[in-house]
Amino acid sequence: MQTVIQYTQFGGPEVLEVAQYPDPVPGEGKVLVAVKAAGVNPIDAKLRQGTRPSDPIEKPRRLGLDASGIISALGPDVDGWAVGDEVVVRGAFGGYASELVASTGKLVRKPANVPFDQAAALGVAAGTAYQIVDSIGAGEGDVLLVHAASGSVGQAVIQFARDKGIVVVGTANARNLDRVSELGAIAVEYGDGLVERVRAAVPQGVDYVLDLAGTDAALQASFELVPDRSHIGTIVVGAKAAELGIKAWSGGNPVPLTDEENALRDKGLEVALAGLADGTFQVEIAAEYPLVEAAEAHRALKSGGLRGKIVLVP
Repeated sequence: MQTVIQYTQFGGPEVLEVAQYPDPVPGEGKVLVAVKAAGVNPIDAKLRQGTRPSDPIEKPRRLGLDASGIISALGPDVDGWAVGDEVVVRGAFGGYASELVASTGKLVRKPANVPFDQAAALGVAAGTAYQIVDSIGAGEGDVLLVHAASGSVGQAVIQFARDKGIVVVGTANARNLDRVSELGAIAVEYGDGLVERVRAAVPQGVDYVLDLAGTDAALQASFELVPDRSHIGTIVVGAKAAELGIKAWSGGNPVPLTDEENALRDKGLEVALAGLADGTFQVEIAAEYPLVEAAEAHRALKSGGLRGKIVLVP
């Protein structure tokens, strides 16, 4: 039997329920993946809450965009893949499951030396980070301020930006400043006095901002430090970004990603996987929960201040 996490109404973590179904059978051009790990992303919580625009719920709805596992069965007309191949499923809607049917176009080969939990932690976070670092426009020698730099997207942003020669200033709470520094950023504690601390850390000034926090304090600090609002981007505040005159990706942004931006997100996963394999990229696992405790994982996500990524393990 296939175990899945689903919900039949919008609400808090308590609406998530464990359900079982007959083993799925892959159709034409698809494979069945025995899931070894599934990543938990903020977008999952937004979908569950109904705060991310979606259709009314008419039947049980599943969650999960990131998963890794082993191909256990092939559907008709599948070429280039075999039972036993270790894979990452990109855009794996329904990844909170013990088994997952996926089209071959969503598969990326997992390097043998990359653990399943780290591979499942990459998709949304690394893809988003790679795209926004490219799209914000910062280049070698520029100073980039990253709000909420110790989370999964923030950690990836630091590494991708650093590889482009960008000077990164990352904000975090006190207990996570060491991680921000380890990854090569100038770590600054957020809270009262943030603007002054950033100016002291980089007297030459800040050229660009990536907001991964979405708080009023983070946005106000951004405006004080960077007058040119076209140099400020967010993945959190969505439609409000247009009112503020800043760039926005995801987070309810009414402007869909372009084909180029989507391609960058796909490339980000592949670059991060290759980096994990050769030791030039890091991903931090904040916590692992059994699949059947997905509701607890969402409560931990809601608590905020996470350092890295939450992963579910069937």
